[in-house]
Amino acid sequence: MDTFNIGQLATAAQTPAATIRYYEKIGLLPAPARTGSNYRRYDGDALARLSFVCRARDLGFSIDQVRNLLDLSDQREHDCCMVDQLTQQHLATIEQKIADLSALKHHLSQLLVSCHGGTVANCRIIDALTPRKVPPAGS
Repeated sequence: MDTFNIGQLATAAQTPAATIRYYEKIGLLPAPARTGSNYRRYDGDALARLSFVCRARDLGFSIDQVRNLLDLSDQREHDCCMVDQLTQQHLATIEQKIADLSALKHHLSQLLVSCHGGTVANCRIIDALTPRKVPPAGS
């Protein structure tokens, strides 16, 4: 069976060695076998698991979601409805972020349209960012 050192695994998975160590530390990857001189040695299963984690992270799944997906992937005989549910929740979060970013884009565009040049003292963008003074209580 082929084995990899951490540098080879990092290259194969296209991820930094520090990320691999972090995933081991938080339990997404099991602790690898060690050589007599205490170097990490990984097998093909480790590469497959790391690739799974990296792909899930590339798709924006959180560490906890990846952990859940890994747990679910280890239960091959179960119905995949939990995977579907987790993915639907993640998609809903992404759609909300897109809506939030779209609203932010619109607001920033409106600020740019309101600015007609001139001095900073008369800048509508700076004015919109500046907090309003609140009158003291009891006035």
